[in-house]
Amino acid sequence: MSIKDKLNIIINKLPKEVSLVAVSKTKPNDAILEAYEAGQRIFGENKIQEMTQKWEALPKDIEWHMIGHVQRNKVKYMAEYVSLIHGVDSFRLLKEIDKQAKKHNRVIPCLLQMHIAEEETKFGLDSSELNHIVSSEEFEALKNIKVIGLMGMATFTDNTSQVRKEFANLKSMFDGLKNSLSDISVLSMGMSGDYSLAIEEGSTMVRIGSSIFGARNYS
Repeated sequence: MSIKDKLNIIINKLPKEVSLVAVSKTKPNDAILEAYEAGQRIFGENKIQEMTQKWEALPKDIEWHMIGHVQRNKVKYMAEYVSLIHGVDSFRLLKEIDKQAKKHNRVIPCLLQMHIAEEETKFGLDSSELNHIVSSEEFEALKNIKVIGLMGMATFTDNTSQVRKEFANLKSMFDGLKNSLSDISVLSMGMSGDYSLAIEEGSTMVRIGSSIFGARNYS
């Protein structure tokens, strides 16, 4: 089945209010172009260097989303063009994004990444860290970033009740955050294996790669 066909199957399953990030990490430009020609405009990458090379080579109306863990010393390489940074997991990173965005006279949209999984390997803030950040005067002073929502990854498990509980927990944090940030609108949760559950629990943005592009080649 072609990339276009697989993409259309997924798009037809998504409610109109849910955005699709096609996760193109490790995939060649011709695969991205096939999805682009089928109408997809939002692509997600997890390595800044790879994303920058693709940004330079591919159509300029693509929205590039950084969905992986972000090292502060590499923010400068994507500050010129990145459309949304999903994995902001510390205030120090938020300050660096603000600093680099200012150099390009931009306001960069960001999602704060929450730790909702039971796995220790996942990055993210807990609810007390989230509240501390958004209620601080330092946060108010950042004029070149805009926090537009939250992101999280559930535990990689076949236990759907656990995954559902973790997504519901993130949705609860998202709803609570509206008291502090009234205009947040994006709840990024759900990937190829669990996006249906995520949508049922209130996701507004899903990150899907292998179901569109096939298995990744990390060699």
